[in-house]
Amino acid sequence: MGRLFGTDGVRGVANADLTAELALGLSVAAAHVLAEAGTFEGHRPVAVVGRDPRASGEFLEAAVVAGLASAGVDVLRVGVLPTPAVAYLTGSLGADLGVMLSASHNPMPDNGIKFFARGGHKLADELEDRIEETYRAHSSGEPWERPTGAGVGRVTVYDEGFDNYVAHLVGVLPNRLDGLKVVIDGAHGAAARVSPEAFARAGAEVITIGTEPDGLNINDGCGSTHLGLLRAAVVEHGADLGVAHDGDADRCLAVDREGNEVDGDQILAVLALGMREAGMLRKNTVVATVMSNLGFKLAMERAGIDLVRTAVGDRYVLEEMKAHGFALGGEQSGHVIVLDHATTGDGTLTGLMLGARVAATGRSLAELAGVMERLPQILINVPDVDRTRVATAPELTAAVAEAERELGATGRVLLRPSGTEPLVRVMVEAADIEQARAVAERLADAVKSALG
Repeated sequence: MGRLFGTDGVRGVANADLTAELALGLSVAAAHVLAEAGTFEGHRPVAVVGRDPRASGEFLEAAVVAGLASAGVDVLRVGVLPTPAVAYLTGSLGADLGVMLSASHNPMPDNGIKFFARGGHKLADELEDRIEETYRAHSSGEPWERPTGAGVGRVTVYDEGFDNYVAHLVGVLPNRLDGLKVVIDGAHGAAARVSPEAFARAGAEVITIGTEPDGLNINDGCGSTHLGLLRAAVVEHGADLGVAHDGDADRCLAVDREGNEVDGDQILAVLALGMREAGMLRKNTVVATVMSNLGFKLAMERAGIDLVRTAVGDRYVLEEMKAHGFALGGEQSGHVIVLDHATTGDGTLTGLMLGARVAATGRSLAELAGVMERLPQILINVPDVDRTRVATAPELTAAVAEAERELGATGRVLLRPSGTEPLVRVMVEAADIEQARAVAERLADAVKSALG
C-alpha cells in the first residue's frame, strides 16, 4: 500500500479507496498523535469538522465525528463550508484540530480528508507521517486506549460558523464593492451560500450560477474548471466581472466583462500591485510556483516587485511565505494565499479582493489584468519514461540548453517529473505560439529518446 497522505491530505474514490473505516481510523489516529505531541495538554480537546456538499461527505463526516469523539475529542460540526472557512474557524475558535472533507475540484465520486493544526494551519509532514503510521499499527490489531464515561467527546452543531466566516471576509476588505455587478459560479460546491452572501454584504449586486448543490452535481460542467457558463452569464447580464470557485472554494478564477478568462497569475499580479500601493506587500515580494507564466515574472520585473518561485503545490507556496514573512502568494490555478487574512488559499476572499480593486480604481478588470501579458504556454506529458533521470541525462541537459538559447529572454523551458505517474511534463513558453509548440514537441522527442 502506498502513502495515504498526498500533497493535500488523503483523497480517493469515496467508499472504494476512502471508506468509512479509513476515515474513522485516521481520525482516531490523529487524535492520539496530537495528544502524544502535547497539543491537548491541560485542557479538553476540541475539533472543528466541515465538508463540501458531496453525498459521500455525509457518511464520511459521521465516521470522522465518531472517531474523534471516541478518542475523547469534543466536536463542533460546522456543516457545509469552504476549506478556508474550516481553517479560519479552527483558528478563531481556538480549536486543537480542524478536519475538512472534500476532494476540491475532483469529480463527485471522489472525496478527501484534510487535517488542520491549531491556528488553522496545515499539519506538518512529520505529523501526517505519524498519523499514518499510528493508523496502520492499530488497523492491524494493536488496541486503542479508549476513554469511557465523561471522558468521551461530545458533539455539537455549530451553526454560527457561516456568519462568523462571512463577517471575517467582509471585515478584512480594504473597501466596499458598491456599484459592482458580479456573477458568481459556486461550482455547486462549498461556496454556494458563502460567496454570494459575502459579495452581497460587501455591497455588490450578485447574480448566481452553480449555487444549487444536490450532493451529486459538484464541479459538474461548472466552476473554475469549466468557465463556459460563467463567461456567457457575465456577458448576458452586463456584469463587471465573474468569479468561479472550485468544489471546496479554496480557488478563484475570474472573467472580465467581455467574457475573457483572468487566471491565477493575472489575479496575483492585480493583487500584488494593489497591496504594494496600500503598503501591505511585505518585503515587496510575491511568491509563485515554477509553473506560473513567464508573463507574470516579466510583469513583476517591470513593476519592481520581487518574485520568489517554489515547487508546484500550494503547500510549498505557503511554506515559503511563512518561512520568510511574505504576505502574498499563489498558483496559476487560482489558489491565492493572502497570509494576513487566511492560512490557506481562499477563493471567496480572493474574489472579494479582486472586486475591491476594481471598485477602488474605477478601472475594468480587463484593464487591471492587462498589467501582464500571458505568453503562449505549451504543456506535453511524456508517458512511460524513467522520470528519475530528468536532471541527470546529459543528452536531455543539452537539448534543454539548446532550446533555452533559441527562446532567449522571452521564452522559458521547464521539464518536471510527475509526482504520481511514470511521466515527464514538458512545458515551453514563448512569445509566439508556433515557436512554443515546435520547441515543446522537439523536447518531448528528446525526453522519449533519453529516458524511454
